[in-house]
Amino acid sequence: MAAGLTYEESKKVVWRGFWLLGAITIVEVAIALVGNGHVIDGFRLPIYVMYPLMIGLSAYKAYFIVKEFMHMGHEVRDLAMSVLLPLLLLVWAIIAFLWEGAVWGERRTLIKEKDAIETGKKTGSILQAPEDIPTMITFTK
Repeated sequence: MAAGLTYEESKKVVWRGFWLLGAITIVEVAIALVGNGHVIDGFRLPIYVMYPLMIGLSAYKAYFIVKEFMHMGHEVRDLAMSVLLPLLLLVWAIIAFLWEGAVWGERRTLIKEKDAIETGKKTGSILQAPEDIPTMITFTK
């Protein structure tokens, strides 16, 4: 991994990373199964406990992969920041788009409800009421 490591030392570093990432993944799966009540019937972890744990463990795995396997831990600080700062902007953009999408969805629901009140029809239905469908069409000259 780092300059100056022998082949055997490099293998040890890779295997240590493999076992660490495997252990964290097993812990994540255990948290998900126990937290959602699949292992112990009736027992569920609150989402404000389970979600931060899952996000934290996943973030640590991402950090470890970037640091060790992408060699960012051995680079100069400025090069590492040139990669990490745009990544923070990407995370900010994802949060902003999700937030905006949720607001747009709430506004759309509000507009549909107001339209339904004004027209007196149900929203979201493509089908017409039976009394609105013509049963016989006549042509006149």
